[in-house]
Amino acid sequence: MELLAAIDLVDGGAVRLVQGDFAQQTDYGDPHEVARRYMDGGARWLHLVDLDAARTGDPLNRPLVAELAAAARRRGVKVEAGGGVRTAADVEGLLAAGVDRVVLGTAALENPAFAVDCARKSPGAVAVGLDYRRAEDGALVTAARGWLESSGRTVAEVLGDLEGEPVEAVVVTAIDRDGTLSGPDTDGLVAVLGATRIAVVASGGVSSADDLRALAALRSADGRDLAGVVVGRALLDGRVEMEEGLAACAPSA
Repeated sequence: MELLAAIDLVDGGAVRLVQGDFAQQTDYGDPHEVARRYMDGGARWLHLVDLDAARTGDPLNRPLVAELAAAARRRGVKVEAGGGVRTAADVEGLLAAGVDRVVLGTAALENPAFAVDCARKSPGAVAVGLDYRRAEDGALVTAARGWLESSGRTVAEVLGDLEGEPVEAVVVTAIDRDGTLSGPDTDGLVAVLGATRIAVVASGGVSSADDLRALAALRSADGRDLAGVVVGRALLDGRVEMEEGLAACAPSA
């Protein structure tokens, strides 16, 4: 299971939100310094999100993403990036800037055929972000436009549109856990693993190396495990050191 070190971007700075709420924002300074610290600690993946673009569609931080991708490439570190990726030109531009994997969010929910087309044109380089809240009936309902709106579609429905297509991964975020350090939604992740053959990357709620070890050991009923986990606040706050996190993510015995 890969550890993807998250850097969320607002107005050129590194930040973390709580449950996607821009009113609950913590600033962490220069994203270049954050990325350098992660890479010095041995990070193999960076997960970059342009939160301004996710909210408004205006890719304000796209040049910054390109700078961070270039710095990572010089260090042999891979980059996954998303936030406000709405057009084929957005995807092509990020890949041309050195991003290894582009995450489609709202665009994939509103137009699954667009996501499929992008994945077919760039096999191995396109992921889909499935950010969800749990409904009263237990269904995992996806959210769009920076988590400000419900898409009205469940995770299972979206996965059905993508199954069998060359989508490299789905990045699954439990919104109610994101930025809270309250632990990952293991039940939700098991359900997702059992619903798709696409690689699943978990996100939301990680607070400790124990959480990472639990995710590394997670299995669906048919034996599928997680391909990766996005870790944000726990790394930024020093609750998990990079070397410790990488060790915890190693495959369990």
